[in-house]
Amino acid sequence: MATSLHAHVVEHLGSRIVSGQIPRGSIILAADLEQKLQVSRSVIREAVRVLAQCGLVNSTKRVGIRVLSAEHWNPYDDHVIRWRLASDHRGAQLRSLTELRIAVEPMAAELAAEVAPEALRKELMLLSAQMNHYGRMGDLRRFLELDIRFHAAVLAASGNEMFANLATPIGAILRGRTDLGLMPERPHEEALLWHQSVADAISNADPAAARRNMESIMRRTHNEISGLWEDEQRLFVDASKPK
Repeated sequence: MATSLHAHVVEHLGSRIVSGQIPRGSIILAADLEQKLQVSRSVIREAVRVLAQCGLVNSTKRVGIRVLSAEHWNPYDDHVIRWRLASDHRGAQLRSLTELRIAVEPMAAELAAEVAPEALRKELMLLSAQMNHYGRMGDLRRFLELDIRFHAAVLAASGNEMFANLATPIGAILRGRTDLGLMPERPHEEALLWHQSVADAISNADPAAARRNMESIMRRTHNEISGLWEDEQRLFVDASKPK
């Protein structure tokens, strides 16, 4: 029950902060939350701890819980990604993650072709074959989970631990596109072939082909959804200031 209540408070506050229903700079009092949400102080404290890790709030004695602006948020946190995708600014979130994928995944595929262990090369071949099967059947849910595993495996196969740890945000955008109805009823045949070609190139230790085919996947993704962020402003973070 405590875990359920804690999760409810995190969702209640986090989604409202990210959507702007609770404006940045607002001060929230724990006592008010206890009364409004009918939960204990310990539940509030644990929820605030999670939101602070997301960069959404900070808590100060004798002041309260201060809501922070977007430049303080952790853009890689799966809570933040999910809440942004559910907000009116989903286009900005899709743009940021899509551009991240374009920058990273072709390089990861190239490295994977050079350094991946044999077990990961075989896993990618199996995943691409399963994606072809379920994609052509039109089983989008099964295809989605395989697609997430495929891209996570490419990142892991690069041998770069920082790339590998991008699997969670990349998985979040793949799920988000499906949940928002931004995927075709059946995966495009061309996209299926490109995934197979990435796996083949990694299996055959062909870095140039791995990068080229992954770039094709990323560029198609960008072109399919770029219209969603045409009017979205970019967020410029002052990197000189500590988080």
